[in-house]
Amino acid sequence: MAQQTALSAPELVDRIVAGERRALARAISLVEADTPTGREVQAALYPRTGHAQTIGITGSAGAGKSTLVGALAREERKRGRTVGIVAVDPSSPFSHGAILGDRIRMQDLTSDGGVFLRSMASRGNLGGLSETATGVIDVMDAAGFDVVIVETVGAGQDEVEVATAAGTTVLITNPGGGDEIQSMKAGLMEVAQILVVNKADLAGSDTAVTQLKALLAIADLGAWTPPILKATAKTGEGIPELVDAIDRHQEHLHSSEHAEDERRALSRKQIVALARASLHRQALEVAHGSGALDDLVSAVAARRRDPRSAAESLLEAVKREWAASE
Repeated sequence: MAQQTALSAPELVDRIVAGERRALARAISLVEADTPTGREVQAALYPRTGHAQTIGITGSAGAGKSTLVGALAREERKRGRTVGIVAVDPSSPFSHGAILGDRIRMQDLTSDGGVFLRSMASRGNLGGLSETATGVIDVMDAAGFDVVIVETVGAGQDEVEVATAAGTTVLITNPGGGDEIQSMKAGLMEVAQILVVNKADLAGSDTAVTQLKALLAIADLGAWTPPILKATAKTGEGIPELVDAIDRHQEHLHSSEHAEDERRALSRKQIVALARASLHRQALEVAHGSGALDDLVSAVAARRRDPRSAAESLLEAVKREWAASE
């Protein structure tokens, strides 16, 4: 069998713009792997972004995020919108392997030509998203999808990085999670624009709404006050109201007097998050290559040095390596 010739970045861009799904899938793989071609494709497509509604779905494990994402996609399709879905699955911080179960749970959507589903591994990132997830979202946006939904891992209140990837962040919780809701004020509450009590057919949904209202009353809110909705994703109850709320927030992002500030704030978060991840990766590569990390680990393990001063020494070693390579 003849080996298939790899497409160049310009060729991939042209085919993605033309609506070719195989080219889109290939480009997403390259972006996810953070290859030079993937970076070139992402850079070329970025001027075409900004047209899709980007929606982040986050919340603790068991909140029903995947079921809600499926219901949300079906409602968007009823309204004639095309949908791209990025489902981020948990992965091992050692092997970076992922279960990728969302593709199975949303299997009925894969036969819909107006839906494109992509599963990604979090690659051990505790913030709920992989480093390249924002790039994948941008590629889907540039490909012409009306709505791009990203579902995070489900690790709990640390999942604040979804706010750097999506224009509208939806926080999902369940009835009976009183202690869990209280803990949210330290993290997720600050990044959500819409709050949803899912599984509202269970006892305690009204209590959960009351608790969320109490947290909002003491939160430092800006120009947008997050609505609190009840839904039962399994039956579709409350999903049209959720889509309406997302539409209102997206309208706020694009037409309110604060729209430019909102866009700049999101851009700032994306730049800082990607710079932090890149510096972390490069620092570890340099440290392992020079052997500095192993020496410091031995010193700390033997209690000859404290971890803070060892970390500062590691940063100095990294700086010296970078200076020498210039």
